[in-house]
Amino acid sequence: METLRALVEVESPSDEKAAVDRCMDLAATMAQKLGGKIHRHRQKVFGDILEARFFTSGARGRKPILLLGHLDTVWPMGTLAKMPFRVAEGRVWGPGTLDMKAGVAMAFTAIGILNQLPAKQRRPITLLLVSDEEVGSTASRTITEKIAQECEAVYVLEPAQGLEPGAYKTARKGIGHYRIHVRGVAAHSGVDFGKGHSAIHELAHQVGIIAGFTELQRGITVNIGTIQGGSRSNVVAAEASAEVDVRIAKRSDVARVERKFRQLRANDRGCVLTVEGGLNRPPMERTRGTVALYRRAKTLAQNLGFSLQEAATGGGSDGNFTSALGIPTLDGMGAVGEGAHAAHESLLVKELAPRTALLTAMLLEPEG
Repeated sequence: METLRALVEVESPSDEKAAVDRCMDLAATMAQKLGGKIHRHRQKVFGDILEARFFTSGARGRKPILLLGHLDTVWPMGTLAKMPFRVAEGRVWGPGTLDMKAGVAMAFTAIGILNQLPAKQRRPITLLLVSDEEVGSTASRTITEKIAQECEAVYVLEPAQGLEPGAYKTARKGIGHYRIHVRGVAAHSGVDFGKGHSAIHELAHQVGIIAGFTELQRGITVNIGTIQGGSRSNVVAAEASAEVDVRIAKRSDVARVERKFRQLRANDRGCVLTVEGGLNRPPMERTRGTVALYRRAKTLAQNLGFSLQEAATGGGSDGNFTSALGIPTLDGMGAVGEGAHAAHESLLVKELAPRTALLTAMLLEPEG
């Protein structure tokens, strides 16, 4: 709890490099006190990325487990003044508590427990904390993928799925973002209506087509989230655009959906249609390796006295990247709570100890 409070009270919005770096400084100090070997991946735009390696001596070529998390949050500087860190009603409240500074605090606590055990029971661990997960991981993705390829498995410290008992995540949808832009021809709507080519009318036509890309049975959803266009009611619109969110469950469907967007053509020949964007995170599918990790976790949870479920989610994480590389990846291994990105962001205090115990057990050398 003390570790969590310290991390939360150093605000770290994704777009404030200096703030994120201060939180990384704190995490680096915590890691060093636990014996971690630190490497700081310096960044120019986003916060630095922290890599800490533990229990590397005597590893004898044993691949490490990667503990993967992020320290950036969606909350702007000054949020703590109106959403302070507090413990009340059996919960911990505050910006970034659930998503996902609690997961980082759990990792440090687990490593601290492992420090007290005989060396033969420990395995090498790499902790990677990135600085831009909430805004797409554009700076950290290559670093995450490179380090993950050196590891046997990846444990993602994102929040659990749902409330009690809080499931581990074995699948996540891939995420795409597209921007549809139409350039038309402006004209006076009363005097020269026939000379105009409405970008809004064209965009409306395209929206109907794009909405048809959703295939719920295949786990594909396409949401036109925002539209903009036009200048005044008496002007045929010269510009219009739409922002589109895409979620895809299977990697085999990625090219198919991409092709549909690229094949869009203007219905009005007086308009010019452009499509920008694409897939940002590949799907994290329920693979054999991930299921094996989950089954081990379920058994360990039973030994600790609680049940553990698995779940799939439409949201993405950096685990999407590592899973797509073929590395067994288990997600949602952080805290149990609700309200991520919302004013009621909070986590259940009573779930912290058992979830941390389970994380610690998953980091032990398997018996036999």
